[in-house]
Amino acid sequence: MLNIHKEGRSIIGVMLLLVMAILVASYYYLPILFPVLILGAIVLIGLTLNFFRNPLRTIPKLDNNLIYSPADGHVVVMEEVEETEYFKDRRLQLSIFMSIYDVHANKMPIGGKIAYYKYHDGKYLLAKHPKSSSENERNTVVVQYGENKLLFRQIAGAVARRIRAYIQEGDTVEQGQEMGFIKFGSRVDLFFPLDAKIDVKIGDKVTAGISLIGRFQ
Repeated sequence: MLNIHKEGRSIIGVMLLLVMAILVASYYYLPILFPVLILGAIVLIGLTLNFFRNPLRTIPKLDNNLIYSPADGHVVVMEEVEETEYFKDRRLQLSIFMSIYDVHANKMPIGGKIAYYKYHDGKYLLAKHPKSSSENERNTVVVQYGENKLLFRQIAGAVARRIRAYIQEGDTVEQGQEMGFIKFGSRVDLFFPLDAKIDVKIGDKVTAGISLIGRFQ
């Protein structure tokens, strides 16, 4: 059975009502367009259901020294950078781009305590733009387990203009639990310690809560 994310249920409900109204009006007043509209409605509903799907997943191995992907998508950036918001030092940045065809529910890469959380208003540059990490609308999250801390950001893009986070500073979270949702394609950035071991490379397809992307040393 297809599990639909709560963020999409109201949208799908409104869309179905509008589609039905258009189809009924077409059937009576523009019957020549009715077959085309039926086909378009099937495609639209299928794409929307696919976007808001929320498959149930189980972490392969619960271990907070292992870092799992927080998002579905492709690895598009892997480079050493200066992290200026929280750590204020050199970190290894790994970015995952989410297309409109990916599952958009975000998962906790490790468990622990939310040591920092901040929402930033901002621009809507293309998610692949280098400045989107620091200039776009975004949520910054730092989760701490023992001595290890991991920072990651949900970043809005040119189309994705609605970010949801279901956590707040001080919360205790579990590895793999759902922490938020980004609508209509965007990206997630992670900032690892420089000595972390990375298990993926640019171009790899990763799956939230399933794909091991790195580990603390």
